[in-house]
Amino acid sequence: MPTVYVTRKVHFNAAHRLHNPEKSDEWNRRVFGKCNNPNYHGHNYTLEVTVAGEPDPETGYVIDLAELKRIVNENVVDRVDHMNLNLDVDFMQGVMASTENFVTAIWHELKDALPAGRLHEITLYETERNSATYRGE
Repeated sequence: MPTVYVTRKVHFNAAHRLHNPEKSDEWNRRVFGKCNNPNYHGHNYTLEVTVAGEPDPETGYVIDLAELKRIVNENVVDRVDHMNLNLDVDFMQGVMASTENFVTAIWHELKDALPAGRLHEITLYETERNSATYRGE
């Protein structure tokens, strides 16, 4: 049987601030620019979750997309939508809220919630032009 890759795309909004408390305010302003706003700033994120596997001979599905939607919403979207990543999201506590770190944290929230061995890749778009992709270790 062939390996097929199925992707679900979701959208959510969240705020964050890029700030390294180990560095000076001047350093943070210089390195992070507008993203270092002390009052935070927001993004309209797009998340693509790709699952890999062989189509089930009875259903033709790699995974039921309704089930994938439920898993992604329960484990990620419902927990981050309209939240402050730095303050409100438990799995981002103590983590620099960059897109790179956020996509990795999302992976860890999803990997055990999906059927074993199925999570292939996630891509997180912070803007239409900026994204990060993670495929696990």
